[in-house]
Amino acid sequence: MPTSIPKKILARQHEITADFLKEVDKHLDDVIQGRVDDMLEIRDFAEILHIHPTHLSNTIKLTTGKAPCWFFEDKIMVLAKNMLQQNIPIKAIALKLTFDPSNFTKFFKRFEGVTPKQYREQLYETALSH
Repeated sequence: MPTSIPKKILARQHEITADFLKEVDKHLDDVIQGRVDDMLEIRDFAEILHIHPTHLSNTIKLTTGKAPCWFFEDKIMVLAKNMLQQNIPIKAIALKLTFDPSNFTKFFKRFEGVTPKQYREQLYETALSH
């Protein structure tokens, strides 16, 4: 018979996950508003939450089934897509999100399957067809 995980530990896992997601949102808002120049890494979030990076990573995976970087990168993609829809130049978006422009294109394509330019062209074509 499997041993059950005490409720106190389960509650703490969800608290860590919620705190992590809140810190990611706060940090990305700081990035977009120009209050910080560098993108934090998972270990930086662990430090903010006063836990070991491995514990943070394992806890997020356990509670959500996804790695912490997935949530971080997904939120960056949402911001990037919003800026592309606003017709902000791709280079400006890259710099705003603390990327070198060519690395931003690679990052975007890895998640979306198309480059930022192709994504914007698809938006334009969709708008024309409606």
